[in-house]
Amino acid sequence: MAKTTSGVQSVERAFELLELIGRAGGECSLSELSAGTPLPPPTIHRLLRTLVGIGYVRQLPNRRYSLGPRLIRLGEVANRQLGAVAAPVLESLVDELAETASLAVLDGDMVIYTGQVLSPHNMRTNNEAGRRVNLHNSGVGKAVLAELDDARIVKLVSQAGIPAPTPNSVNTLSGVFAEVERVRSQGYAVDEQEQEIGVRCIAMAVPGAPTPMAIGISGPVSRVGDDFAERAVPALQRATGIISDALIGAREI
Repeated sequence: MAKTTSGVQSVERAFELLELIGRAGGECSLSELSAGTPLPPPTIHRLLRTLVGIGYVRQLPNRRYSLGPRLIRLGEVANRQLGAVAAPVLESLVDELAETASLAVLDGDMVIYTGQVLSPHNMRTNNEAGRRVNLHNSGVGKAVLAELDDARIVKLVSQAGIPAPTPNSVNTLSGVFAEVERVRSQGYAVDEQEQEIGVRCIAMAVPGAPTPMAIGISGPVSRVGDDFAERAVPALQRATGIISDALIGAREI
């Protein structure tokens, strides 16, 4: 976790613990938290006790810790604010490319769609908000994976499994890493009919986002071909840059 130069240390430490629990999929033990931060165990325990007391963390019957219910409301508000930033950007993408544009955010060991603007065509893809998809076989998921370190990729993919819904889907960890390296090399991800035969998605991560996220533009393979990709990549670069600037600006206030 990046440290601020003028923040309140106890607040930074509390949010570091919340982020560690979130990265673990929403639940972890005291020993797992200790392994993930240089904070001494008594400090971790004191912070957890405070977070439990105000409802931002829960202690489960098995003595593990999970994110608490008070975070739900904050998450709902944050999603609405993110949607307000993303909506005009997605609309602009659809105006330019005439295919469905979606925003997805890392959610545990998967990604969840938080915003979408549909293509004007009758035959179109529909990634409705709230839908969760695997990281390894979706365009937005692969774009997010490429932003993570290798150890975290192994952990998340191992937790979620590597299902192969189509013959084009990778189903091994080595295959996942080959895809990740391809994304890192070319700067964008492609779902090549890996979730659904006949559908292709081109996606790009939002640089510097506080939570890993990506924008995807998807449609039938009959319309989303090589010529489309040549137009989509620069459009996605502009779109992700706009959202990145908005999110980074908000963090600097």
